[in-house]
Amino acid sequence: MKVLVATEKPFAKVAVDGIREVVEKNGHTLALLEKYTDVNDFYAAVADADALIVRSDKVTKEVIDHAKNLKIVVRAGAGYDNLDLEACTARGIVAMNTPGQNSNAVAELVMGLLVYCVRNSYNGKSGSELMGKKLGILAFGNVGRNVARIANGFGMKVYAYDAFCPADVINASGLATAVANQEALFEECDIVSLHIPATAETKNSINKALVGLMPKNGLLVNTARKEVINEDELIELMQERTDLKYVADVMPAADAKFRTLFADRYFATPKKMGAQTAEANINAGIAAAKQIVDFFTTGNTRFQVNK
Repeated sequence: MKVLVATEKPFAKVAVDGIREVVEKNGHTLALLEKYTDVNDFYAAVADADALIVRSDKVTKEVIDHAKNLKIVVRAGAGYDNLDLEACTARGIVAMNTPGQNSNAVAELVMGLLVYCVRNSYNGKSGSELMGKKLGILAFGNVGRNVARIANGFGMKVYAYDAFCPADVINASGLATAVANQEALFEECDIVSLHIPATAETKNSINKALVGLMPKNGLLVNTARKEVINEDELIELMQERTDLKYVADVMPAADAKFRTLFADRYFATPKKMGAQTAEANINAGIAAAKQIVDFFTTGNTRFQVNK
């Protein structure tokens, strides 16, 4: 089988070497398309590929239409909104992600953003500490659990809510105390960290009514997806409540407005940085290769994200 790695922003060399070893030792061939600037190059490269590994590259219906032999595509990372799942399903192509491989990287970034924010962006003015603060984690998956683990080391009081993770499972983890619903999470916690995916149910769900429940000096941190934030309502709320702060690893569409209105209460990274570590880069790439090999060998579809 031919496995194509198509990455506008390439994997690190050590990751590519690891992918090649996994693919070739199992009798498959590896092809690379790196730093491409023309989507037509992508179309040509995928034409005879049986499997595809991408990072943030968009696997559109047009890409799928050109991939006549494609049986599986793996997004090396947790988020997979760059994959056209409907097009994959229509062609019988299995689409996967690699959950958990960049979880620690994202979790460490959360804590870095929090320290940066509570210390007033290191502007020389007196800030506050994280110890003793109540941290709410919205969605208790791989990233949320890692955030909880690190936050406990800071001496924070950690709470969590996940619509798909039972309260007894959260409590049994020993990492966080479960709350009844997301409203309770925002009411209880000084800081709320978002780890929900962008779905029909969650888009624009972080709105004025919900964030407005936070106590005085509340801090919202978003390393998930910008689409989950109702930006207009958050701006309105932050204008009304000058105690609230917002930090994000996903630059809002209204970034310029946030910066203009809330210069000392808002920060966003210039690009999504959560998974941008050497370790996460390597882990996700090699995991993608192993999942493809396992799929061809045993039919394993454990991490399939389309139906």
